[in-house]
Amino acid sequence: MKKITALALALAMSLSLVACGGGDNKTPGGSNAGGSGSNAGGSNANAGGVDLSGLSVTCVVPYDAGGGTDAVMRGLADAAKGSFKNITVENRSGAGGATGMLYGAQAKNDGSIVTMITVELATLEAMGNNAGLTYTQFKPIMMVNSAAAAITVKADDDRFDTLEDFIEYSKTNKVQVGNSGIGAIWHLAAAGLAKTAGTEFNHVGYDGANGAITDLLGGHIDAVAVSYAEVNSFVQSGDLKVLAVMANDRLEAIPDVPTCKECGYEAVLGTWRGLGVPASTPDEVVDELYRIFSEAAESDAFKEFMANTNNVIDIMDGESFNTMIGEQLELYTGLVEELDLKIG
Repeated sequence: MKKITALALALAMSLSLVACGGGDNKTPGGSNAGGSGSNAGGSNANAGGVDLSGLSVTCVVPYDAGGGTDAVMRGLADAAKGSFKNITVENRSGAGGATGMLYGAQAKNDGSIVTMITVELATLEAMGNNAGLTYTQFKPIMMVNSAAAAITVKADDDRFDTLEDFIEYSKTNKVQVGNSGIGAIWHLAAAGLAKTAGTEFNHVGYDGANGAITDLLGGHIDAVAVSYAEVNSFVQSGDLKVLAVMANDRLEAIPDVPTCKECGYEAVLGTWRGLGVPASTPDEVVDELYRIFSEAAESDAFKEFMANTNNVIDIMDGESFNTMIGEQLELYTGLVEELDLKIG
């Protein structure tokens, strides 16, 4: 079995922090992290100290519309719509997610701007292309979702029937692998697989997974490394096929597709998504936002939406989420150095 020194351990450690939840996928790491717990600013329960029902809330997605992050945020916002005067979703893509997250970090601190923060909050800083973004600019509300990378190609591409076909082809040919942004988690996932397999890919970054998938469908690139939820509809339609998933276990949604580990490559990597507000936001506002969005995440409507879109609900309270982000920044900094990917 092919391995890289320290990388496999680092990847396993990384995903042990990103625990899997319910739904149709299994992500690396085991069982759900749980839904309750105290936020960094105090109790998550609403003590009646703040009322946000008259607030108009904008949920910022730091990627283009149509990708997995956009879908999860829109599903959650819809489930929470009865708790605010109004709630909308706004896409602010650019710089691999840094543009939108910086906007959210510098927004009003009254709870009216809620940003979907993603694993790129750690990976972009580790890469050195974070444009001044750091996780300490946010006060995390909660983690919502996690997912593993899926190596996906066109269904009619007869060069690749298995992951081994793809790896062996890449050793003598240049293959272009699309991702959601240079320095983003799907870039690191593909780079980690290439390193493990002793090969190289030409990494093509987009502002979110949707652009990468569109170019794959058009035959402009050879593969994508994104979550299964982001390619599911095209797999179901017969346009795309998944060669392998970078998870510890096979996904329930595609049980016939092997893991990279089963194919002989110790590469396990995935993403997480959650909600954050500016670090200066009052604790009582954060606590009330946690109460509202955690109830929305536990609603039947959101559970059905996530199951139907093959997304995993994975709830973690703000305090635990904040600790995890800091730990992942340290871990990905080491991973970037191992893969020699640092930009700045």
